[in-house]
Amino acid sequence: MKKNTPQRLKIAVLMLLVLFVCKTNLQAQNPDSYIFGDALPDAPELSARGEYKVGVRTLEFVHKGQVDVLKSKAGVDAIYDRPLKVEVWYPANLADNEKEVVAYDQVFGVSNDPKRPLIPFQFSGRAARDAKPKTGIGAFPLIVVSHGYLGSRLLMTYLTENLASKGYVVVAIDHTESTYRDASPFQSTLLNRGKDILFTLNQIAELAKPKNKSFLEGLADVNNTALIGYSMGGYGVLNAAGAGYSQQAATLFTTMTGGSKAIEVRTAGNSEFIASQDERIKAVVAFAPWGMQRGVWDAEGLKGLKVPTFFVAGSQDDISGYEDGIKAIYKGTVNSERYLLTYMNARHNVAPNPPPAESYKPERARDYAHYSEPAWNERHINNINQHFVTAFLGIQLKHQDFGKYLLLQPNSNEKNWTGFPPRSSVGLELLHEVPAK
Repeated sequence: MKKNTPQRLKIAVLMLLVLFVCKTNLQAQNPDSYIFGDALPDAPELSARGEYKVGVRTLEFVHKGQVDVLKSKAGVDAIYDRPLKVEVWYPANLADNEKEVVAYDQVFGVSNDPKRPLIPFQFSGRAARDAKPKTGIGAFPLIVVSHGYLGSRLLMTYLTENLASKGYVVVAIDHTESTYRDASPFQSTLLNRGKDILFTLNQIAELAKPKNKSFLEGLADVNNTALIGYSMGGYGVLNAAGAGYSQQAATLFTTMTGGSKAIEVRTAGNSEFIASQDERIKAVVAFAPWGMQRGVWDAEGLKGLKVPTFFVAGSQDDISGYEDGIKAIYKGTVNSERYLLTYMNARHNVAPNPPPAESYKPERARDYAHYSEPAWNERHINNINQHFVTAFLGIQLKHQDFGKYLLLQPNSNEKNWTGFPPRSSVGLELLHEVPAK
């Protein structure tokens, strides 16, 4: 027995080595190693990451002297200083020892709801925390991103990181009282979306000025800005870009708040709203924008949107509506060149990251459904969104020659769309309208 011990030990070591190699190979092939936004084999052409490495930083702003509509009583508005946390992705210079990987801290669930307690989780991204910005080649166009209700600034990292790698500074907002961590009554979201977006744009403009010692100094071209919003974020970016809320929306808001008229400054025709129109905003991407079915938008208000806009919708959207919802908004924005990309049979979740693994448990089915699309693979949706947003914003903000990716026959089933691998552009529709004369 003793004579065979070295041989047996050698065999045991060899077996362990083989098991280790097999396990490593399996992990490399494991779908769990996928990071949100990675290109699948059937990803369309422009979904690939760009030439730049990506840095990410967290900033905190305070919007002073704002209406605290949740404490307004009998038509008298309370005032507070409104905090806003934002995440900034940007082209970066990475040192040799810096890895382009980051761990994001997130939660799902609903604060103050015992049936859906908050569950913390982490997920990985392809960015380097606090990396040095890419300097010496000029400023990059700015993109401001607004999440849904409920949501967070990290809801669409597959897109924010991707765009930063293509030469944009991307700023995503945590809308106070509208996130998973601080869910509050809906009237705060109704009032503050457009205001938060414009305030954030102004804050970034200050940080981008010369000699302010911010990492954003000279990095963000705020005069060349696009807005991206999902659901209530879509509602917000349309308003921030010029679409005024209807009088019916103002009446609804006043009823909900017991008399507050604070939202009137964001309604069509209001002098303060007209004065807030911002020429720095050059384009809008609106994923599943909310409000048409509730009378938030009317013909007069939608006429105020004049910048090019790219709408994205699911044909079975049961939150924002489709024919009488998102598609009606698309038809009503007659003064804008606009597109409408429709995922056939999809519902509302055409914008967020895929569901986190922590939401797979049966008791968290409602949280899983917050991210998932029943008829579509969310990762495939993410790649398609990357492709079309890259094409649209490349044209609008960088004057890139991407027209062939948007000048397509409406029905993707009739002929494979330009930029899509063979047999992969199915179940999609792309409509296009030019501004009315």
